[in-house]
Amino acid sequence: MPAIKYRVSLSKTEIEQLEGMLRKGKSAARAQTRARILLKAASGCKDDEIMNALAVSAGMVGKTRQRCVEEGVDAALQDRPRPGQVPKLSERQCAQVIAIACTPAPEGHDHWTLRLLAGKVVELGYAESFSHEAVRRLLKKHAQTLAAT
Repeated sequence: MPAIKYRVSLSKTEIEQLEGMLRKGKSAARAQTRARILLKAASGCKDDEIMNALAVSAGMVGKTRQRCVEEGVDAALQDRPRPGQVPKLSERQCAQVIAIACTPAPEGHDHWTLRLLAGKVVELGYAESFSHEAVRRLLKKHAQTLAAT
């Protein structure tokens, strides 16, 4: 087994903080697992011992050690923000689409369809393209608002 690249050393206050977090049991399961990893790593356990004791992967142990050494205990306990696609519509534009859905349908149609609303979003210049599925999700998300009107 190669030498441990990231040696975790915790102060007394950090150890008390982690043990207190585990005693309370109010934190997320991932944070508790990471706290256990840090406590075991600080006590001198090797990665394979930690993996067997806590039933976690080598990657989780390694990344937790690395983040603790490089960024601190708090950073090691938290999940990093995950990348995601930026919404195509702002909250105001979403509200306008919902308002349009509540108006009478355009001439030649009995009611607003998802595809008509998606076309209206593009026509108004809110987005270059917008699918009918995105309109469905938007309306479903704001169903309580629509039901109240």
